[in-house]
Amino acid sequence: MTKELITFDKKNKIFHLHNDQISYLLAVEDGGTLCHLYFGKKVNNYHGELRYPRVDRGFSGNLPGSLDRTFSRDSLPKEYSTAGEMDYHTPAAVVRQKDGSNTLFLTYKDYKIEDGKPDLEGLPHSWVENKDGAETLIVTLEDQKTKLNFELIYTIYRDRPVIVRSVKVKNAGNETVNIEKVASMQIDFVDRDFDSITLPGAHAHERRVDRNHINQGIHVFASHRGTSSHQMNPFLALVDPDTNEFNGDAYGLAFVYSGNHKFEVEKDQFAQTHVNVGINDFNFNWKLPAGNEFQTPEVLMVYSDQGLNKMSQAFHSIIHDRIMRSKYKDQVRPIVVNNWEATYFDFDEEKLKPIVDKAKELGIEMFVLDDGWFGHRDDDNSSLGDWQVYEKKFPQGLDHFADYVHGQGLKFGLWFEPEMISIDSNLYQKHPDYLMHVPGRKPSPSRNQYLLDLGRKEVRDNIFNQMEKILDSGKIDYIKWDMNRHLSDIYQVDLPADQQGEVYHRYVLGLYDLLEKIVDRYPDLLIEGCSGGGGRFDAGMAYYNSQIWASDDSDAIDRLTIQYGTSLVYPQSMMTSHVSVSPNEQNGRITPFKTRGIVAMWGDLGYELDLTKLSESDQKAVAEQVAEYKKIRAVTQYGTFYRLKNAQEGNQCAWETVSPDKNEVVLSTVKVMASAQPYFTKTKLVGLDTNKQYEDQASHQVYGGDELMNLGIYDPVEHGDFMAYRYYFKAIN
Repeated sequence: MTKELITFDKKNKIFHLHNDQISYLLAVEDGGTLCHLYFGKKVNNYHGELRYPRVDRGFSGNLPGSLDRTFSRDSLPKEYSTAGEMDYHTPAAVVRQKDGSNTLFLTYKDYKIEDGKPDLEGLPHSWVENKDGAETLIVTLEDQKTKLNFELIYTIYRDRPVIVRSVKVKNAGNETVNIEKVASMQIDFVDRDFDSITLPGAHAHERRVDRNHINQGIHVFASHRGTSSHQMNPFLALVDPDTNEFNGDAYGLAFVYSGNHKFEVEKDQFAQTHVNVGINDFNFNWKLPAGNEFQTPEVLMVYSDQGLNKMSQAFHSIIHDRIMRSKYKDQVRPIVVNNWEATYFDFDEEKLKPIVDKAKELGIEMFVLDDGWFGHRDDDNSSLGDWQVYEKKFPQGLDHFADYVHGQGLKFGLWFEPEMISIDSNLYQKHPDYLMHVPGRKPSPSRNQYLLDLGRKEVRDNIFNQMEKILDSGKIDYIKWDMNRHLSDIYQVDLPADQQGEVYHRYVLGLYDLLEKIVDRYPDLLIEGCSGGGGRFDAGMAYYNSQIWASDDSDAIDRLTIQYGTSLVYPQSMMTSHVSVSPNEQNGRITPFKTRGIVAMWGDLGYELDLTKLSESDQKAVAEQVAEYKKIRAVTQYGTFYRLKNAQEGNQCAWETVSPDKNEVVLSTVKVMASAQPYFTKTKLVGLDTNKQYEDQASHQVYGGDELMNLGIYDPVEHGDFMAYRYYFKAIN
């Protein structure tokens, strides 16, 4: 008989979600209050010893009509809180009612436990292969006056240290209400002293690891740019102050959503930590008529008792195994060459063919045609929205060039920016109202491009129909889906004034709808996401895009910190990384070709340069890198990933991937700056089989797994900055 994952103690009203790795405990307390008890390492049984102490707390209100001064919703650790219940923490939900008030008082109503996991219609979500793989608890809280029901949804997987949470709001009353804020989850901790780890950044400088101690007050990590953004990735970890890569507790929270987000961490007057995660309430106001419901996006909650690496591995596993759906998610990713930095807009078919020929000669597997193939686009001032082939550049049509690429034995990829429109476009001339704008105001350009109103079905249908005419040829193997600006001029012309607070979220739902249509119609298409690089690198996009361009900054040394931060949450197979020219076009840095290759092999390898202009030695290096990568990419893309050394904290970076059977190991190290009197350093491997012997495939030196982990190997001492080294070990049978 299959072991239960969720139990309910009816006498004490305690819910216990548990598997072999974790436990999550919640209980119904006084006044029908849903209380949080515990999230962490597995406990076999809970005997009720953590009932929250009763203490009279000054200026913390009590239950309505109660004379008991020792119980307060303001101090009790809860699963969900709202405005108006005399809980002064930042509320998880705020609902404006017909009389103008925003008071709710949510009390426990009922629960149900289901096998498997429910899908979320219209939203990306985690899933199960069979119902035995997970169980779901749905606890309903109700406001008696308005009859609003909040269904708190918890899924626990059988074999993962993960809880997946979301909230569904149902209006079972008789009047329309306005949801002004609705978090997907809340969790409260007692007697925990945390550091926060977040991933802030900027365009071409994404996902820096930022660690800070949580002191009393409210700490907010958010985006209201309309996307998950370069500036603040939708992720937060709360860790013990002494937690490192391999030791200590870590609670990771990742939002499965690609729009505005908000992570709120509040350390209160009693040193308790209160956390909300959900859609950003900036300019959010969702009209919910009687009988309607609103579903929030999901949050992935991960617990690790063995540091950040174990936390990351749990995220990698759930995102790869249970969010990605692409047929390519388990296939080795092709090595590409992209023509963008080789030609920019200055190309035609004849100019591209030599790059294709050289790619074939060097063993590259896919040619990607980037921006400039459509409309009359010779620069970035025109033609977005006109997804028809530019005849001047392709006089015999795009299919003719695609046939040439395929004839050389390469796959063919194509760039789109489906969410954008140019004023100088046929689409704008025919449908100026498709451009998102506020009536009576001039819309704001960014890079001289504007936003299509994807909240409207007719706009999505127009773009889908244009893309369909290109993709139905069957000659496109891959598309790069780009988005090179954030949202502005927030207004949807077919919505009334009292629903304009829905526009941000409707845009994201429209984007998901368009992507779903593409994925459904073209299941054999490999889709790479992009938003000026890594501006929409999130778990929500992983549901549609099995890989994402990590950053427009292709400099190998900058990529050390960008890719390091990305790996905290996202699997390496999701991360594309290319070798580009030196001096680098983003920052002018000169780095060895070898180093650029080793860093790019961290994820999905590609080249972003004109292969025909490389020196003979660099062409030889490309051929050698491609050949080597083909040997190791199954391990680097899908092996268990470990961060060993962090260049953001020191002069070295090191990462390792180990095959599931522990027979293959890839180790890469980078020394950033040289020294006239260098210290000798070692790198110790992890995750190996102590009883196996491993042979270095280059030197043929043999090491025991225990030697590599306990003794380690000396890092090479070599003159010159930015030196990188790669080791490939195979177990000797």
